[in-house]
Amino acid sequence: MSKWILGLTGGIGSGKTAATNFFQTQGIEVVDADIVAREVVQPNTPGLNAITAHFGSDVLTPDGQLNRAKLREIIFSDEAQKSWLNKLLHPLIREQILSQLNAAKSSYCILCAPLLFENGLQSYCQTTLLIDVPESIQIARTTARDNVSQTQVQRIIAAQMSREEKCQLADYIVSNDKELDDLQSELLLLHQTFLQAAKKY
Repeated sequence: MSKWILGLTGGIGSGKTAATNFFQTQGIEVVDADIVAREVVQPNTPGLNAITAHFGSDVLTPDGQLNRAKLREIIFSDEAQKSWLNKLLHPLIREQILSQLNAAKSSYCILCAPLLFENGLQSYCQTTLLIDVPESIQIARTTARDNVSQTQVQRIIAAQMSREEKCQLADYIVSNDKELDDLQSELLLLHQTFLQAAKKY
């Protein structure tokens, strides 16, 4: 990869979207692993065709979209099925991410991925930034935003790499436990740092 890439990550409800939205206002292109993960299972894609062939049409909505809730139900209780799905999707997602990063035209670009470290995606990045918040804030924000139970959010947090580990792995850490303005001020300073680094790259 011949361009300078910032890997941006953070747990659920940490404010990754607020961060990437800010960088986009500065003209920086963002490749979002979550969006790519949805793109590779759109109707008529090899990804969705393989899923349907494996799990049957039960995992489709009436209009032919992937029924995520149904699929989640199946793989949540079956480790073998989850492993099959990951083996199918991870290479498709990785290929699409690399293709989008290659096509980016901004001074540097951002790869935003909640599982950046878990999936080894930091190997494509020159530096990494963690948006970090205490678990209590993650829970409060996510339950309010997604209308899900506290238990469900705690389960998601438990399935992700711990905050401590992420903090050890990240090159830069921004604490997002204050106001949006505070977050944006910190990110603006980092943006200048990243622009300089990308120029030298």
